[in-house]
Amino acid sequence: MGRGKIEIKRIENPTNRQVTYSKRRGGIIKKAKELTVLCDAEVSLIMFSSTGKFSEYCSPSTSTKKIYDRYQQVSETNLWDTHYEENGFFLVLQKMQRDLGNLKEESNRLRKLIRQKMGEDINELKYKELRDLEQNLEEWVKRIRDKKNHLVTNQTETCKKRIKNLEEQNKMMRHMMEEDEAERGLEDDGDYESQLALGVRNTHLFAYRMRPAEGNIHDRGYGLNDLRLG
Repeated sequence: MGRGKIEIKRIENPTNRQVTYSKRRGGIIKKAKELTVLCDAEVSLIMFSSTGKFSEYCSPSTSTKKIYDRYQQVSETNLWDTHYEENGFFLVLQKMQRDLGNLKEESNRLRKLIRQKMGEDINELKYKELRDLEQNLEEWVKRIRDKKNHLVTNQTETCKKRIKNLEEQNKMMRHMMEEDEAERGLEDDGDYESQLALGVRNTHLFAYRMRPAEGNIHDRGYGLNDLRLG
């Protein structure tokens, strides 16, 4: 009984699919090596699994690049044309190179423009370019002047507010000092009047005490006179 024909279709089970790929890959590489040794052929293999794993083989007597170059010569096909590299690495590389070139041109243009605004490299400018440059400079000067005046105005208003606050604080402090001096003046006058009244009372007291003494002395004097007359 003969062996039945196996239907070739996608293996649905991921594990079985990966095992089958590993076995078939090994078999293909083995066949490529046999062709290289037995037939002196130049073989190049590039394989990617469904998971993105990369595998390759190339005959020891050559390289992958040499085989691709020979393919282009024989088939008269440009592998690096956008038709073949639409989503490839070389397309991305070319786009990056174009972007880099555009950025360099823009950088040179801006550098030149800055030098012209500084008054350099203006000899090669035409009349219209010089007029446009002059208008731009005048507009920038106006913007700078307006910005400067705005800052000066803000600073002036701020200084006025500070001065006004200081004047109000000074006025308040002077008022407080005047009230304090007035209170101190009243207290000093009251103390002086109290001391003056006390001094007057002491004088009367002293006079009152001295009167009996003066009377005794007078009496004593009068007695002496009486004795002398006798």
